[in-house]
Amino acid sequence: MELIHSITELRQFLQTQRAAGKRIALVPTMGNLHAGHIRLVEEARTHGEVVVCTIFVNPMQFGANEDLDAYPRTLQDDMTKLLKAGCDCVFAPSVAEVYPQGLQHQTVVSVPGISARHCGVSRPGHFDGVATVVSKLFNMVEPDTALFGLKDYQQFMVITKMVTDLCMAVQLVGVETQREASGLALSSRNGYLSADEKLRAATLYRVLQQSAEHLRSGSAIAEVEAQAKAKLQGVGFKSDYFTVCHAQTLEPALNTDIDLVILAAAWMGKTRLIDNLRVQLAD
Repeated sequence: MELIHSITELRQFLQTQRAAGKRIALVPTMGNLHAGHIRLVEEARTHGEVVVCTIFVNPMQFGANEDLDAYPRTLQDDMTKLLKAGCDCVFAPSVAEVYPQGLQHQTVVSVPGISARHCGVSRPGHFDGVATVVSKLFNMVEPDTALFGLKDYQQFMVITKMVTDLCMAVQLVGVETQREASGLALSSRNGYLSADEKLRAATLYRVLQQSAEHLRSGSAIAEVEAQAKAKLQGVGFKSDYFTVCHAQTLEPALNTDIDLVILAAAWMGKTRLIDNLRVQLAD
């Protein structure tokens, strides 16, 4: 497995792979890898002969009061996991390599509409940072396929629109959320939770499941959302949003919509968790 830090070296490595007729599958990450990331790498092996995993904690997607400095950086441990999972190349650039002129002078990729709601409200500028770094990684790697976890459902839809709008020649694959036995979605930020907080945090997925059942049984959307927020508050969550949306536009769902996704974000102590659940209603 190759460990590469420079764009020039990365392109040289990949040029050789393409010349041999090999397809490139990309898994972009911020490191501190867990089983959900490893599942992406394993899935990537079915889409390409060469799997590239990028590890880059992207400062552009963190707000002024967010956890950029505290975000875990565990490259050696990540390398061990990736080697076992069958990754071929780890690209771990420095901030200066990705943003040589600094963030203030970086061209920004902004995806309108779908970025504006939900996490776009709670974390202003976050999706500009995501879209910019992902577009840069796509240009550096030029993958045939790129794989993303669907826990970050809004992020996946933002990237999908960016790829479509900018005519990028990359196939996107969304991989279902990996969960602990309790139902808690795997996340690098779960490490911030105390044992008690982690136990209570599992309620988020159970409330999503209950809300989906209420929607299928015909309950009103506003009622479902209100009940869910109350249940989350009851176990110690501070709700950011809990919204039933159209699964493609992420606009608040209408009573006539049948392809839905429930998007949720909430604070457990000092840790902000996100999750979602797709819901298909009968015609």
